[in-house]
Amino acid sequence: KGCEESLLNTIVKMKPKRVVYVSCDPGTLARDLKYLVGEGFEVEKVQPVDMFGHSGHVETVVRLGNRK
Repeated sequence: KGCEESLLNTIVKMKPKRVVYVSCDPGTLARDLKYLVGEGFEVEKVQPVDMFGHSGHVETVVRLGNRK
């Protein structure tokens, strides 16, 4: 499902120096990162995590920094 738009807006308004985003869905991750990058955040690091060996399921951890 990803983040609700209201949560993304709150993150932008809070202006944190860093955000760590954990996702199990590449589609919603891409959607939410596009929004955050458009609002001044920059993807600093992406780390896939294979929590369920021998399956196609991968969690993704992304660290974002605030450019503003």
